Amino acid sequence: MDKKVLVGTLALILYLVFFLPFFHWDIKVQAAITLVIIQMLWIGRVFPLAFSSILLILILSFHFFSYEETLAYFSTDIVWLLFSTFIISKAFISTGLASRVSLKMLKLSGGSGRLLILFSFILMFVLSMLIPSNVGKGSLVSSVLDRLVKSLDKIRQTEKLAKSLFIGIAYLVAISGAVVATGASSTIYTFGLFSEVSPDLNYVKWLYYFVPPIFLFVGLLWLLLLYLFPPENIDRKHLMRLLDEKIIELGRISLPEKKVMGIMAMTILLWTTHSWHGFSISLIGLLSAALTVLPVVGVWNWETAKKSIDWDMMLFFASTLMVSGMLIKTGAIKWISGQLLDTLSGQSPLFIVFVLLICTALLRIIFVNILGFLSIMIPLAITIGQDIPDFSPLVVAMAVFLTGVPGFLLITQSPVHLISHSYGYFSETDLLKVGIPAALIWLIVIITSLLFYW
Repeated sequence: MDKKVLVGTLALILYLVFFLPFFHWDIKVQAAITLVIIQMLWIGRVFPLAFSSILLILILSFHFFSYEETLAYFSTDIVWLLFSTFIISKAFISTGLASRVSLKMLKLSGGSGRLLILFSFILMFVLSMLIPSNVGKGSLVSSVLDRLVKSLDKIRQTEKLAKSLFIGIAYLVAISGAVVATGASSTIYTFGLFSEVSPDLNYVKWLYYFVPPIFLFVGLLWLLLLYLFPPENIDRKHLMRLLDEKIIELGRISLPEKKVMGIMAMTILLWTTHSWHGFSISLIGLLSAALTVLPVVGVWNWETAKKSIDWDMMLFFASTLMVSGMLIKTGAIKWISGQLLDTLSGQSPLFIVFVLLICTALLRIIFVNILGFLSIMIPLAITIGQDIPDFSPLVVAMAVFLTGVPGFLLITQSPVHLISHSYGYFSETDLLKVGIPAALIWLIVIITSLLFYW
């Protein structure tokens, strides 16, 4: 039997057993089963994500909320922030400004292979402020680096340098997306949940919490890659000449590029000064998206701009909010949290959090879709944080969030891994060789931040 048919059939059987009126189940049990059903559909890719999300809307509307309550999740400001970032980031890429910024950043390496690796990492963080799509960032940087590596290979093989660059892409695209509140769809979702726990959380505070631990890890990952795959000595002048040629191909900076630069500068300035003017991040994002389409100051028309919006992702994104809302309002997440705490009764709060982080890291191996995964783990972390002493719910949730963001071990853990691997510069064995020590370092950095920084 086809895998999709099997998973779909099992999901249907679960629905019939737990939701037909002939049986009577506690609503918390039904909520947990709904979670299992939707994760089966999402992970098994039985249907496209958007259609599975529509099925979730039907289940929630018939069994948990009113139809109006379910649809209200589409009007949340976080959903509209995602809508806005689709438009802003596509404008940044389509004008050619993203490629120009990437090449200029890589030129800072001065032609050194070691520094090229480091500045490719830093480039990820620059792009995360402007492109809230991990796949978008991964595709852009991979294509730029692929052209460079192929050009370098014509003079001398750069196998180890290429391994470091492309494994770095696989890891740091997701991790860099966690640095800023608008860095990825999963980060936007998490920022929304964290804002409910800590209403004073803003763009700058997010940077304050996450920049130090993530940048510490980046430095350690760079040293790890230099140790495992020492880059070959390359002709610095040749590399700089290649980068200059690519920049020349882009031509002089165009008027649309200048307009996007102005819009992005204004956006980031307003985001970072949120505590002064009081306008929400979502409202500022919508203003910036509108400016890219506005006559005279904009760079395209609405007919072109609307094609950049991933409506399927919008539907899926809203459905993850629905899952979180269902788990919280039905008491299911409280019940799951209680079961875990009862199992670990008598243990110290630190040990409980450590177990939660280990479980998150292990479960992340089987979850390809990080947004669907975080829709379970973040509400659970917040609830556990509310029930244990010594740690605030926000701190516990931040630790779980960072633990769940990257996939270190398998190529199938992320679409970006698949993109990076498709260029053929590293194998699954190479990924494991780096991934095992990198995962341990990542966990140590998170626990250190939990104890001494946050």
